[in-house]
Amino acid sequence: MTITINYLFWLLGIVLLVVGGMIVSDRDHPRRFTAGGFWILYALIFLVGDRLPAEVVGVLVIAMALIAGFGGVTAAKPKVLSGEAREASAKRLGNRLFIPALTIPVVTVIITLGASHFVFGGVPLVELKSVTLIGFGIGCVITLGIACVITRDTVGQSMKETRRLVDALSWAAVLPQMLGMLGLVFSDAGVGKAVAHVTTAYISLDYRLVAVAVYCIGMALFTMVMGNGFAAFPVMTGGVGVPILVNVFHGNPAVMVAIGMFSGYCGTLMTPMAANFNMVPAALLELPDKNAVIKVQIPTALSLLVVNIFLLNFLMFR
Repeated sequence: MTITINYLFWLLGIVLLVVGGMIVSDRDHPRRFTAGGFWILYALIFLVGDRLPAEVVGVLVIAMALIAGFGGVTAAKPKVLSGEAREASAKRLGNRLFIPALTIPVVTVIITLGASHFVFGGVPLVELKSVTLIGFGIGCVITLGIACVITRDTVGQSMKETRRLVDALSWAAVLPQMLGMLGLVFSDAGVGKAVAHVTTAYISLDYRLVAVAVYCIGMALFTMVMGNGFAAFPVMTGGVGVPILVNVFHGNPAVMVAIGMFSGYCGTLMTPMAANFNMVPAALLELPDKNAVIKVQIPTALSLLVVNIFLLNFLMFR
């Protein structure tokens, strides 16, 4: 039997279903039915989305957007141990707390690099086209067991903590998937061609450095709009990267892809649309300014963007 990406989807769906049920059953939650319903709808997409008509999945996504848009996904007051109890637990566990955190990347790397060797009877143990994600999921499951042993706690407690974290993240937890799909929609809608037309009509791309700057800055700006570098990549690469930098100036596409994505990540540091990176930490740390993380990161992002422009101009055309 081959472990496919569907197993990871089903596992995630089960976790979200349990979280949604816990929220719905919490009588102290200010929006228990809408918030719980939001996560239950999301769980259904992972559990049976591939068996539903595309139109039905679209309706579910629209329903989730409406619930979130009208403020239906709010957090309850978290029920946590006292500060003294948490401090005592941290002192008892010490550096052993790092073991679960390090287990996930270690298992992921081992499965990713060794997947081609895990073949039994001519059948691969892990689906090779999604090996990294599957390895990550297996790493999370193994880490859960290790964490329970180290902390002497239960899987049930881990679900309570999952619910607390999901409650704190709110609808922002869904943004990476939604914004990633937005990039595909933009690509299919011909936004890349529109970008190419606008840039060539109003900016002279006869100079290589100018074309490189447009590509890098465009990656950062589109990432700021979409909140995701993967969503911006097909737009700018299809609009400027391939037709100008590769076809006209004959640059190395591998270098363009690597530094182009890094330029997109500069935009990630400067936008509230990348909520899971910038807004969620501010919420979890209870910072008075929700944009505090972004403000600190802007100088670094701009400096790296300038460096990326010169790196791409130097390395892509060697």
